This record gives sequence, structure tokens and C-alpha cells, in this order.
Amino acid sequence: MDIFGVLSLVGGLALFLYGMNAMGDGLTKLSGGKLEKLLERLTSNRLMAVLLGAGVTAVIQSSSATTVMAVGFVNSGIMKLSQAVGIIMGANIGTTITSWILSLTGIESGNIFIKMLNPSSFSPILAVIGIGLLLFSKSDKKKTTGTLLCGFAILMFGMKTMSDAVAPLADVPEFTNILTKFSNPLLGVLAGAILTAIIQSSSASIGILQALCVTGSISYAAAIPIIMGQNIGTCITALLSAVGSNTNGKRTAMVHLYFNLIGTVVFMGVFYLLNSFLHFGFMGDAAIAAGIAIVHSGFNIFATVVLFPFANNLEKLACLSIPAAAVDTPVDEANQMLDIRFLETPSIALEQAKKVAVQMAHLTQDGITAALQLFKTYRKEDAETVVNLEGRVDHYEDALGTYLVKISSKNLTDRDSQTLSMLLHCIGDFERISDHSMNILQSAKEMHEKGLSFSSTAYAELKVYRKAVTDILNLTVNVFEKEDLEEAGKVEPLEEIIDNLNAQIKDRHVLRLQQGRCTIELGFILLDLLTDFERVSDHCSNIAVCVSQIHSGAFDTHEYLQQIKNGSNADFEAQYLSLQAQYLLPENIQEPAEEKNDNKKSLKKDKKKSKKKEQEKA
Repeated sequence: MDIFGVLSLVGGLALFLYGMNAMGDGLTKLSGGKLEKLLERLTSNRLMAVLLGAGVTAVIQSSSATTVMAVGFVNSGIMKLSQAVGIIMGANIGTTITSWILSLTGIESGNIFIKMLNPSSFSPILAVIGIGLLLFSKSDKKKTTGTLLCGFAILMFGMKTMSDAVAPLADVPEFTNILTKFSNPLLGVLAGAILTAIIQSSSASIGILQALCVTGSISYAAAIPIIMGQNIGTCITALLSAVGSNTNGKRTAMVHLYFNLIGTVVFMGVFYLLNSFLHFGFMGDAAIAAGIAIVHSGFNIFATVVLFPFANNLEKLACLSIPAAAVDTPVDEANQMLDIRFLETPSIALEQAKKVAVQMAHLTQDGITAALQLFKTYRKEDAETVVNLEGRVDHYEDALGTYLVKISSKNLTDRDSQTLSMLLHCIGDFERISDHSMNILQSAKEMHEKGLSFSSTAYAELKVYRKAVTDILNLTVNVFEKEDLEEAGKVEPLEEIIDNLNAQIKDRHVLRLQQGRCTIELGFILLDLLTDFERVSDHCSNIAVCVSQIHSGAFDTHEYLQQIKNGSNADFEAQYLSLQAQYLLPENIQEPAEEKNDNKKSLKKDKKKSKKKEQEKA
């Protein structure tokens, strides 16, 4: 082989690997992460887990990706180690589909219909269709389909280029002599494991082996040990991924390694024992692509059937290798769920980010509720709870913001990009709502320390206002969690009710000040509370509008809000009128004589303090 032959071989390998990667990405995006999401829901039955693992891997064309995903699920606490065992077994079966697709290159016939089954015959057609979709389609789904088709065509072109480049090696004795050494089972296993560990894909290394088969220099005696080694070498991806994970995450990677190691030992032990008695005649024959696919599938099905009854023992072996005594580095819940392993599948990563964001929303909800309760009964323990909740919300926002930025660098579908944008906007609003819980806490603390209390009238008004704010926050959290557009439409009318309540209570407060029924000091606290309540409702409105906008491409935020202000939105008006009766402020309550006297005394003290300050300034 001359320098041009080497260049053709290297170039073909590059195209082959790129095509496999592009095809895998296209299949993953086209599935929209739906299959992967099933992994965390339908794995309680181990047999179902095996079938699901095989199906997902067959679709995304990568057992490594499925196994890494399993490590991530276990590390995040979404899945138990026992559930991951079945998925890993199934992933090893599912990855064999690639070798069967590549084996079609060996089809030769004069019949045009049979010849069309050869990928070299139909892949140019797929390439033309794929390029057409990429260039002329505006649909994200069609563009992804175009990427998939082009990836498959490039994969097959790379395979043919490699096969053509190595074909002349059939006449090179030195090359044949090297390959015959792999007939030694140990050397063959070692070679296959090293090659696969380097390129981190058993499907790709199997494809390279199938391409070398055209030389006729690789016998089944050499190919079988290499295939065994390739199954062991593919474990390197999961092992590397498990670095930095918790104990169960590491155990999941070890299950994958033990499955392939034990499977290889048992398979080769049985196979070579039988060969010593039966003397298989095909061992000296030149291997073909279809034969390699049969061996690859046969081994993985054999290993699964043999080890399936001993799945619990595999789990125990992994637990012995990574003992529970090894203390995990403390990991907070947010960072644990936002596993970096999911970034390779952006749709799954976004799903995890949404779950964490929902948890953040509920923490915000709990913080506001706890802060409002302090006005009824102020206790230091409850105040500390509000502070802790606000701190957790801040941490969640930081963790989510960092994770979402990482996701944004990935190749996302339009739908995923919209979801990411919604999450970024909404977590900012929830964090600001949480900040207001601290402001409410400070107001309650000030009243407690100074022994102040609102008048009966002011307290009754605040009770109505507080209920409206609590209702809009609960509604908003529900809208965000379920992405319920019908419920989202109820937020804006309630926000308008709150704005009107805010204005009415301010007017009533000014009137009480003029009549000497309220103190300036209490007035400042009341105005701070009104501001916090209104800001909370404003952020709730932002979240609801954002959710609505993401789910409707034609939804125009500015136009929607403008219609509301102009009173030209019929649905809004109907909902506003129905809500108005639920949040009516009470009529002015006659205050007890003692309360009036207390307010007058406080008012006189405020006036004396003001005069004293003016004299000091003078």
C-alpha cells in the first residue's frame, strides 16, 4: 500500500466515524428524547428493562450513550442500580444492529431489486434527499431527518472507501502474517479491547473489522476473539463517565464491565471447549461482514441469556468492588439531578432542568407562605426557615443557570431552544419572588421587635390582599409545572385584580393617616408590604406569559398585554369580572376605642420624633 492508499484508508475511517456520529445525532434528535425518557419510567420489570435498553440503543446507535445515560440516572437518584442492570444488558444487544446494517455491503446480485438492498446502491439516493431537506426545508424535524440521511450516506461511503483502500493488502504477506497472530485468543481480545477503547465505540470498531474482511486475510479464528475484546473495550466510556459520580453511579459502570468480562470468559470457555471436541470447520475460513454480525449478535444474546438469572449477583459484585463504606462527597440535590452526563442528550438534560426548576418553584412557594405566616405568629424558628428556603432558591438558580448555559451550546431543536429560553426566564422570576419573601420577613420582624400591630381595618384589607397573592402564586407554580395554557390565562386577570387592590388599599391608608387612625411608622411597613405583594404578582404574570408564549408561536406578549390594557380582550374581561367578587375589600371596620387611643399615642410620638429631628437639623 502506497501513501495514497494510506490516505484513502485514513480518510475513509474519518468519514465512517463522522457519518456514524451524524447518524446517531440525527436519530437522537428525531426521537426527541422520548425513548430515553421511558428508561426512567418502565424499568421496574427487568425483562422490560432489557427490551427497552435494546430498543433505545438500536435507535440512537450507541450502547455507550445508553450506558452513560444509565449511569447518570442512577447517579441522580432517578433510577435504582437494580433497574440499570437490565438496561445495560439490553444496550449490548441493541448495539449489534449497526453491524447488521453494515453487513448489507456484502450483497451482490444481478437482480436489480436485490442489488438495491446494498447500501452502496441506495445511499446516494438518501444523500440527495438528505441534502435537499437540509437546503430547502424550514422545518426543524425535516432538517434533522436530512442530517440522519446524509450521515448514513457518509457512513456507507466511508465504509466503502476503507474497504477499497485495504483490498490491495490481501496480496501483502506481512499484513496477512500480522492478522494470523490474532488467532491467539488472548492477543485477539487484547487488540479488540484496545482499538475500541481508543475510538470509544464498539459499533465503529466492528465496522472497521468488517471493512478489513474484504482482504480475505481475517479468519473466524482471528475475528471471534477480536469481537470479544471489542465488547470489553466499549466499557471504557461508561467507566470514564462514572468518574466523579456517587457510589451507585460507579457501581453502574462496573456492572457494564463485569457483564462483558464474565460474558466473554463464559462464551470463549464454552466455545473453545466445544471446538476442541467438534473442530469447527469454519474457523479457518475467511470472515465475511455478515458472519461478523452473526458472531457479534450471538455473543451479546448469549451473554444476556446466561447472566440474566444472575443479575442480582452482578449487582452484588459491583457493590463489593465499590463498597458502601466509601463515603460519597456530599452533593446537593440540585447538582445531583443536573448531571453533566445528560448533556450528550439535550432533551434529557432539559427534562432534568425542568424538574429542578419545578422544585425551585415549590421552594419559592413555601418561602412566601412561611413569610406570610409570621404576621400571625412570629417565631424565630419560622423566620430561619424562610431564610433557609431563600438560600436554597438562590442556589437552585445558580445551578440551573450554569447548567442551562451548557445545554445552550449543544445542537438543539427549535422546541428544545424554546423550552430552554422559558426556563431561563422563569427561574429568574422565581428567584425574585423568593427575594420578596425576605422583604416580607423583615417587615414581620420589625413589627415583632417594636411591638407594633395593624389596625383591624388594615389587617382585614391585608387578609384579602394576602389571599389574592397566595392564590396567584399557587396558580403560577401549577401553570409552570404542568405547562397548562388554560390555567395560564387565569393569571393575568388575577394580577389585574391585585393591582386594583394595591391602589385601593393605598387610598384607604392615606385616608386613615389623614384621620389620625394610623401611624407613620406602621404606614411605612404597610407600603413596603404592598410593594412586595404587587411585585410578586408581577413576576407571576411574567412566568404565565412566558409559558403561554413558548407554547404558541403566534403568541405576541406585547399585543396580548396591550389588548388587556385597552379592554379589548373578551376572555380577560369575563375572567376579571368573575374574580372581582372573590377579592372585595371589607367595608371600614369600626376600631375599638383602645386601638384608636393606641394609634393616636403612636401618631403623637411620631410627630414628636419629627419635630425633634427638625430642631436638631436647625
